Amino acid sequence: MATLAAERIAAPKRLLYGPGPSMVEPRAYEAMAQPVVGIFDPYFFHIVEEIRTGLREAFGTTNPLTFTVPAGGSGAMEAAIANFVLPGSKFAVFAAGHFADRMAIMGRRQRAEVVRLDKPWGQIFTAAEATKFIGRERPDVVAFVQAETSTGAYQPGKAITTAAREMGALVIADCVTSLGAMPVELDANGIDVAFSCTQKGLSCPAGLAPISISPRAAERLAQRAEEPSTWYLDLKLMAAYFDPPHTYQHTPSPPLYYALRQGLAAIAEEGLTERWKRHFRMSQRLIAGLENLGFRPLVENPDDRIWHLTTVVPPRGVDEAQLRRELSEKYSIEISGGLGQLGGKILRIGTMGPLATAENVDGLLEAIAACM
Repeated sequence: MATLAAERIAAPKRLLYGPGPSMVEPRAYEAMAQPVVGIFDPYFFHIVEEIRTGLREAFGTTNPLTFTVPAGGSGAMEAAIANFVLPGSKFAVFAAGHFADRMAIMGRRQRAEVVRLDKPWGQIFTAAEATKFIGRERPDVVAFVQAETSTGAYQPGKAITTAAREMGALVIADCVTSLGAMPVELDANGIDVAFSCTQKGLSCPAGLAPISISPRAAERLAQRAEEPSTWYLDLKLMAAYFDPPHTYQHTPSPPLYYALRQGLAAIAEEGLTERWKRHFRMSQRLIAGLENLGFRPLVENPDDRIWHLTTVVPPRGVDEAQLRRELSEKYSIEISGGLGQLGGKILRIGTMGPLATAENVDGLLEAIAACM
């Protein structure tokens, strides 16, 4: 039987220009080497409270019930749906991408009646479309993806939340890609439940999934008569750990919390608005450079594009898989291909956090040009 080598591992250094995981803030890496403390240590809860404050700012909310799910973004997605989409209820999903499809699948597994409004991948929904759909279906819960990672499209929340609120429906928003890199604005948009992850716009390692729950949604959660089908992702049990008297429910990883605290500190030092502006400027720079190389943006309207995740169709004669291989082999650069129905048809390029600089965007464009 083979044994593990005694020497330290030496993982290769990559430039992560994909849709996630993104490059990690250096101070977040450094923080993970700090001593591990117990999960009821006062120091740990001090770090947790600083994180919750930083997340409220990034989410654009005053929601007291804002914390981290010990999972990736899909874990927080399932937590949101398992806790707020009840068996037999009507669950309306605005579907124009892979991750909206995932929410619909989760809704069906909760034995809800799932109704969908579908559009071609890469498009967004108008307020008129949302009003007509919600008025016809009269759902209990409405879900949409704010920043659809599979297509690069950004869905304004107001187009959907206004009609949903008029109908009395709760609104769940997938903010996995948007949080930390462009506006989320939960309170201004009328979003009741929002979830995200740490390995994209927050520039931290994967493993934690921020979630924020409005007082209206928190009241419904408290009044829920039937326990959710999941124990680990039961948000009432989970929330009881984060607030006094800190009832044990799961074992968090202190190093991941140290990293997230420092990632949020980096955002605070730069200023959230300035960070948004930087990602927008670098998006414009990247798209202009790619168009000069013959690439075509998948999302046609510039106003509908995610700022830090660009999706493009390669020019005729360029094999996207071969291009990705050459970038990896020659430059240690990772970019991603399409998901689902866009597989083999597009490239997904992330310029998040540390990579959202003129130097890094120009370096990527030079590498792409050399590999074409």
